[in-house]
Amino acid sequence: MRTAQQILADSAVIAVVGASRDPRKAAHGVPLQMQQYGWRIIPVNPTVDELFGERAYATLADIPHPVDLVDVFRPAADAVQVVRDAAAIGAPAVWLQLGIVSAEARRIAEEAGMDYVEDRCLIVERAAAGLTRLS
Repeated sequence: MRTAQQILADSAVIAVVGASRDPRKAAHGVPLQMQQYGWRIIPVNPTVDELFGERAYATLADIPHPVDLVDVFRPAADAVQVVRDAAAIGAPAVWLQLGIVSAEARRIAEEAGMDYVEDRCLIVERAAAGLTRLS
């Protein structure tokens, strides 16, 4: 199992399930900041066509290319299905944002051989490790 910081260091493309168009929400600000530090952000939100200058997809299964990490901004009750969907597309890692915890999602991820992080924030871990994907 990789650490949270190793997962970020190894990831270039992050699918963000629950990405928000509302700039007041963490589900907007966090992915936007990660994008500004060089990660490619793929928004997964069935109610928008585009976010952060990237095409948005209704589901993880709709993304036509591999992703390195699935970041989850959905309630814990929804996280179980998101982790199942992440496993189905072969994502190597899943990350539940700060405040999101699910023993069932963890079990599913572990059974699928995926790295799993919960109740942690991408931008906090990125800053703590001093990580950037900018060249």
